[in-house]
Amino acid sequence: MDAVRTQLRQSVYVHCSVGMPEEDEEGGAQRVEMRFVTSQEEEEPSSDITALVRRDRHSYQRAGVFVCGAVIFTIAFLLGYAVFGGRCHSTQVEGQGEEDGPQGGGAKTPAEGGAEIYLGELRLMMRKLLQDEDIHNTISRISRASHPPGSAEGTSLASEILRRFRRLQMDHTWTESLYATLQFPHRSQRSSLWLVDSAGLISEQIPLNPADFCPYSATGSMTGGVVYANYGRPEDFNWLKSAGVSVIGCVVVMRVGGGVSFAEKVWLAEKNGAGGTLIYPDPADLPQDPRRLGLNTHTAVSEHVHLGSGDPFTPGFPSFNHTQFPPIQSSGLPLIPALPISATVAAKLLSQLSGPSCPQSWRGRLPYVHCVVGPQFSSGRQVKMAVHNAMTPVLLNNIFSSLEGRDEPDQYIILGAQRDSLGPGAVKSGIGTAILLELARTFTAMVKNGFSPRRSLLFVSWDAGDFGNVGATEWLEGYLSMLHLKAVAYFSLDQAVMGDDILSAYSSPLLVNLLDAAIRQVEHPKHAGQTIYSQAERDGGSWRIMKPLYLNSGAFSFTAFAGVPAMELRFTEERAYPFINTPLDSASRLQEVLGGRLGVTGRSLGELVGEMVLRLAHDHILPLRITSYAQTVLQFSAQLNKHSAELQSRGLSPQWVFSARGDYSRAAETLQRAIDYSDLHDPITTRSYNTRIMRVEYYFLSQYVSVVETPFRHVIHGRGDHTLSALTEHLALLTSDPGRFDEGRFRRQLALFTWTLQGAANALNGDVWNIQNTHTR
Repeated sequence: MDAVRTQLRQSVYVHCSVGMPEEDEEGGAQRVEMRFVTSQEEEEPSSDITALVRRDRHSYQRAGVFVCGAVIFTIAFLLGYAVFGGRCHSTQVEGQGEEDGPQGGGAKTPAEGGAEIYLGELRLMMRKLLQDEDIHNTISRISRASHPPGSAEGTSLASEILRRFRRLQMDHTWTESLYATLQFPHRSQRSSLWLVDSAGLISEQIPLNPADFCPYSATGSMTGGVVYANYGRPEDFNWLKSAGVSVIGCVVVMRVGGGVSFAEKVWLAEKNGAGGTLIYPDPADLPQDPRRLGLNTHTAVSEHVHLGSGDPFTPGFPSFNHTQFPPIQSSGLPLIPALPISATVAAKLLSQLSGPSCPQSWRGRLPYVHCVVGPQFSSGRQVKMAVHNAMTPVLLNNIFSSLEGRDEPDQYIILGAQRDSLGPGAVKSGIGTAILLELARTFTAMVKNGFSPRRSLLFVSWDAGDFGNVGATEWLEGYLSMLHLKAVAYFSLDQAVMGDDILSAYSSPLLVNLLDAAIRQVEHPKHAGQTIYSQAERDGGSWRIMKPLYLNSGAFSFTAFAGVPAMELRFTEERAYPFINTPLDSASRLQEVLGGRLGVTGRSLGELVGEMVLRLAHDHILPLRITSYAQTVLQFSAQLNKHSAELQSRGLSPQWVFSARGDYSRAAETLQRAIDYSDLHDPITTRSYNTRIMRVEYYFLSQYVSVVETPFRHVIHGRGDHTLSALTEHLALLTSDPGRFDEGRFRRQLALFTWTLQGAANALNGDVWNIQNTHTR
């Protein structure tokens, strides 16, 4: 077949002419002409066949018609065979670099109503269409005022996004509405903070900004001593315990950051017996000099404290309108109050503490604070805090628009961004929404210019992201039973630009090859002439770009809850962007941080996402790295092997895990080899392979835990006793604290993980007769 196509491309220029008498030609009689040329002979006026036909026009007119008819029929047959017998397809699987030449796949063939467009041409088209000016203008519009869910400004913005989607005239545009329970400051009662004397009488009220709050905090008041716990990480609480400092019944003061979300800080404080929490931005972490693009020292940072995502009163199932489900409270809701405070308030409290000195690494840059951990004040006073928030049902609106795919329209490539913000939200919601709209406009224009994606593109504006990705999670919960069959990948555009220097990709490992190919194509926004890949290699290696998904990421629920490969990309600086989750997160400040390159940087991020979307929409076989999880489990197997003797002495054999890992690795490699050596012109074959590839992430959702009680069921990225991280932490107790090692719990953890892994291996194998499980006791 390839030889036939090559021969056709190299055919001579055949000029076939049905001659007529000269006087007939002058009189306008018809003339039939057909020509095939090689590229070297394009300017040749005729060929031997032409001369042969022209030798005797009058004598051989009928013979000429017959010869031309035969030639036309033969060539038409060969062309039809070349076109329909096998269309060009992309061979770029597993992140192989691609050329700008013929890749095929995503574009319509001429027989399907349009000229074929190759991947390189699509890439150039996308670059030409993407505009940075629109990105900057959209961010400025969105961040002109705060726009929380349910507010007038939020509703106005939602209507504007819907209008902009409709103006693009994509194939489908719609909204989905639902009621969710959100928490806001009480309208008449303010949250407060006091210093009280030994008798419990208020000696001083500490001023707070009434707009600062932690959504989903427990309400009520408590009084106690104060303990400083650094970032509130597990190791920080372990150090306090080792130093003999108890946090039981105390107010724990913690710094923003440290790789720990507000929800995790509060949960760990509660787990260790704290009575309340205060969280502040330390100048060592977030610059606080307004003259140098820093926070005002009187500014607090706000963030929700629900250890989960979605509506915490419908955990694991959708919050549809007017549902009659009995209320079920998420186990991730805190039972202790939490308040955000400014650096000024934190300095006032911590400067009065007495007790053991803190470690050197805990020392921040608060003025007049000698780092001690408490829990007593030198004056003998204590702190009283009161939180007055109110739960409120709010109507949320998610907005969708889609371009329908040509070959596999039921497979979705999803791009989404948070629309709401408790503050102006230039970074929190503006940049993501701006890139979303620009990519939607760009891909729509590409379709009008001949691009025909194999798979459908879905663009989504989510509501209530500031409350734990509520809108997105509720949508996932509503379509959970079908998404693993339809969703190819999800790209979160939230908080995509906080700088223009360092790229981070919080991602499922299945997307690593896709990202690697994309960063080799896109120019770095700060270093002209350098791709993102080449600049990353200069800075220590492109492997540093990849990072694990985290709880507050807009991509986390897609992978950890729904089993869809997901990624969230972000440009940052070495110096942290200080205004996120504050009233100072404005377009003007973000533009100043970026030195006037806000639109350019947003366009670069959009092009990077667009590159990956193009590949997913274009390639016949989905370019996902299905072998990636085998390496993750191999690392755990090595840890198990170190403890194998001790485990076996307790009657625990790690052989099950080793065997399941081997089965998964072999199944993934076998599937990849089958893809490499298959006829990918066959749509049935490619469909079969893509279906198995799409489900790989889903296979790692544990089937042995309840989605209501443990919504993040993914054994690698999820949260809970069933996960690989929990199993690894428990295993470490064999050496660090053998007395706390629970053999029964470990046996159950090992079994749950092993059978999830074995199930993934069995599913990848395909048909049951291809599975050969020979495990024995």
